[in-house]
Amino acid sequence: MSMKWISVLLLIQLSCYFSSGTCGKVLEWPTEYSHWMNIKTILDELIQRGHEVTVLTSSASILIDPNKPSAIKFEVYPASLTKDDFESYFMKWIRKWTYDLVKYTFWFFSVVQEIFWEYPDCIERLCKDIVNKKLTTKLQKSKFDVVLADAIGPCGELLAELLKTPFVYSVQFTCGYTFEKYSGGLLTPPSYVLIVMSELHDRMAFMERKTKHMIYVLYFDFWFQTFNKKKWDQFYNEVLGRPTTLSETMGKAEIWLVQTYWDFEFPCPFLPHFDFVGGLHCKPANPLPKEIEEFVQSSGKHGVVVFTLGSMVSNITEERAHVIASALA
Repeated sequence: MSMKWISVLLLIQLSCYFSSGTCGKVLEWPTEYSHWMNIKTILDELIQRGHEVTVLTSSASILIDPNKPSAIKFEVYPASLTKDDFESYFMKWIRKWTYDLVKYTFWFFSVVQEIFWEYPDCIERLCKDIVNKKLTTKLQKSKFDVVLADAIGPCGELLAELLKTPFVYSVQFTCGYTFEKYSGGLLTPPSYVLIVMSELHDRMAFMERKTKHMIYVLYFDFWFQTFNKKKWDQFYNEVLGRPTTLSETMGKAEIWLVQTYWDFEFPCPFLPHFDFVGGLHCKPANPLPKEIEEFVQSSGKHGVVVFTLGSMVSNITEERAHVIASALA
């Protein structure tokens, strides 16, 4: 037997030990504004790599337009609330957070709790719209390989349970890292990890550290709930037909994609299924229009400051604009 044929036979034998790569089918349960922008970056990359992506979106979606030309497939379901209802909630949320919270001192956290619970109420209505037999049967027939969901918008994990499909979370943070701790198993020792909403930084005096511990343990562990736990647990029990909780269902996530950088999260242990993917949406900047470039160059050695309030804030009061400008001056 010639050396060529020996090489061919060896190659065939070796090929038996490798399986070919296949493209998968991804179902996305989206949220709105910057959360959608971040997750869309991942979806676009999945499509570039040959995967089939379907976004399950409602008729009330604010940013997602299924009529735009796109390689993403959209499954649009009728919602029990309108786009105006959904958008007005977010605008109300922004107004309260920006202008009203400063009026409260002692009741600050109670008002924050009230604000946060309004959002899951909207999501619950959307969730009830999709857990009908007709839609779930249609999705089951599609045989999705994975569900991609946002941990800040419940229902993606419930959908994955109904479809008997593994799911992956995209998340920046949940308040007090509650779900990362109790659902994801993430270790967040208060001695190291700063707490969102505590308004404390990494350099604290003794009393500030004691304050942080109290907020961490007494407030987030025993009082504050990002979602109305009792309400969501009951809803999941009814849909799945067995005793369970929202936290338990969230704990089945295969991977948590954290939309920040690991070095921003301060020294604490991380588990293998937590992966930091901050900056995926970043890309090289486009050249500035000529008139803006001239303005920037005319600013001298001090330059200019570009300040953005993200995807949700389209305008602010003149008073608040002056406060921001004076802080940056």
